[in-house]
Amino acid sequence: MRIIFVLSFLALSTVLANAQSDTQKTKLADEIRAVMNQQAADWNRGDLEGFMRGYWNSEKLVFVSSKVTRGWQPTLDNYKKSYPTKDKMGTLSFSDLEISVLSKDAAVVLGSWALQREGDEPHGKFTLIFRKFKDGWRIVHDHTS
Repeated sequence: MRIIFVLSFLALSTVLANAQSDTQKTKLADEIRAVMNQQAADWNRGDLEGFMRGYWNSEKLVFVSSKVTRGWQPTLDNYKKSYPTKDKMGTLSFSDLEISVLSKDAAVVLGSWALQREGDEPHGKFTLIFRKFKDGWRIVHDHTS
């Protein structure tokens, strides 16, 4: 009888731990989604510096697109060069987000981006690596096509 009790207790503990883990992962994914929503809102206001708050402000930030850029400031400079006006920036949206929480301070996001601008609608895919710092979740590596 004790064996049944112990096995039942272990099974229940495992189920509860998994449920708590899933709840925690959902909470962390929601925090990451909030960062990305804020980035889109900043972009759509024409605020590149605000948009860049979603990135790790470090010389170790990596941004990969047509070339590899290292560092927060060079990444911002590239954005300013590519999107010098609000019209060039257009309206940004993210979709198809798949947020994989790897740990309490690391996650990978796969998704799609699209710009609506007068005359064209560029779009593509991205993979982001997020890390959680004292000041919140930040993108440390961005591979966008």
